Amino acid sequence: MEISRKKLREEVLKRIKYVKTCVMARELCLLVRLNRAVLEPQDVLEFCLYFSNKCKEESCDEPGDLCMKAANALISKDEKKYLDLCAQSYMKCGEKKRPTPKKNQYVS
Repeated sequence: MEISRKKLREEVLKRIKYVKTCVMARELCLLVRLNRAVLEPQDVLEFCLYFSNKCKEESCDEPGDLCMKAANALISKDEKKYLDLCAQSYMKCGEKKRPTPKKNQYVS
């Protein structure tokens, strides 16, 4: 009984970490991209750097690197390149394997 509880705990902690890093970063990234017209470039830059770090926490190096490149494009005032890199990062982030919950989990 204790072994199954420990396995379930590990799965739950894995899902929580995924939501805490990947899901949150994706949602905030989308929010920034949709509202970039009202945000200052410094705000967007700060968030891009934050997202990049969150991606790297989850070992998502490619999306993190793309997000960092997007931040650099924003610094150089190349909005077209920024938007392209940001979209690529967002898509790569969506390709990340999500933890799959087990069906019929019973806890007494």
